[in-house]
Amino acid sequence: MRLIIVRHGDPDYEKNCLTELGKKQAKLMAKRLLKEDITEIWSSPYGRAVETAEAFAEVSGIKDIHMLYFMKEIRYGRIDALYQDLNPWFGVDDMIFEGWDLKDPNWRTHPLYIENTATEDVDIIAKETDKWLSDLGYEREGRYYRCTGKEETDRTIALFCHGGSGTAMISHIYSLAFPFLCGTIHMPCTAISILRFDRRKGSLNLPIVELLSDATHLKELEDN
Repeated sequence: MRLIIVRHGDPDYEKNCLTELGKKQAKLMAKRLLKEDITEIWSSPYGRAVETAEAFAEVSGIKDIHMLYFMKEIRYGRIDALYQDLNPWFGVDDMIFEGWDLKDPNWRTHPLYIENTATEDVDIIAKETDKWLSDLGYEREGRYYRCTGKEETDRTIALFCHGGSGTAMISHIYSLAFPFLCGTIHMPCTAISILRFDRRKGSLNLPIVELLSDATHLKELEDN
């Protein structure tokens, strides 16, 4: 199985939809994804992700878009002061300045995360990701995944989501600390990541990273 994780196009956060630029980005992304033999479309329920998924559905002819509700964008900040501070991406530099190891598995104990709603949402995504992958035939065992489904060769899933939820999913799949991914991976709008899971029944390993946060399909916009 191949899992393609795609961030939504340029957003209008207030209206929860794509901007005109975002729609152009989504069209270029959709054209790029036609090369990947995608068989299923999944999406965060948020409008900007759904619109991005719809752009691919239109050109691919795949009508059904399955909602994956736990992949909505993560929050950050204290519950009574959302988005005012405690931004996980802006906080990376402070953690480094303090001498904190971004790969420390105890990252939840850092002041940036103790009262941060992002911590709760990242943990929800970790739990629900394993449930979803189990339904797809990949059972979590410790830090790895065992293929429990029948062998197949042509299942490629596209998941349209967000920078935060996508980062949280990838960090959990590879047992990497969330701050480490926040500090080392930038997901521009419509960035594409491809993970390939072993299809041999009974195999135990991690998915191969075929592509990570690639947005070279947007070069056409820069050239114009």
